Amino acid sequence: MKIFITTLLAAMLTDNYVLSRSIGICPFLGVSQKLSSSLGMGGAVIFVMGCAAAVTYPVYQLLAMLELTYLKTVAFILIIALFVQLVEIALKKLLPPLYRTLGVYLPLITTNCAVLGVTINNIDDGYGFLLSVWNAISVGIGFTLALIIFSGVRSRIEAADVPEAFKGIPATLVAAAIVSMSFSAFTGMI
Repeated sequence: MKIFITTLLAAMLTDNYVLSRSIGICPFLGVSQKLSSSLGMGGAVIFVMGCAAAVTYPVYQLLAMLELTYLKTVAFILIIALFVQLVEIALKKLLPPLYRTLGVYLPLITTNCAVLGVTINNIDDGYGFLLSVWNAISVGIGFTLALIIFSGVRSRIEAADVPEAFKGIPATLVAAAIVSMSFSAFTGMI
């Protein structure tokens, strides 16, 4: 049980893919303008990461038995694309406003390096099936936490009197760097 709690806390705080590793920045910057879109994207990423980890683990084992491990990246991307399509279809049917809000960033989950990174890191770190799935879900929760925190930061930036040269993307990037540095304070705690 201790390993599962440690994995969750590490994925959220010390080893957060967005804030510590700078992986998955595109949707982080693109969708974090509103809390609702941050929560929607976070939920989609958690679902895709968890499902992708559950399917890529046995697929990798099969590829290893057939000595075709060089195909893992291609196979993993195809599996991730399948789950992204499922999420896209479900959101389009069940939650059209959220689907429109996420826009182009929803299909980009397929190429989100955080989703692919967690599946490959699970294999490289030698995690078993349960720990792989749990790690993927934990990374997704950490991704969602980063989106939620940054949506609050961005709302404060928009309300602030920012110098003209820093309005828009520059202020957003500076704020992202500050949030990232604040998470580095957790390093060594877990």
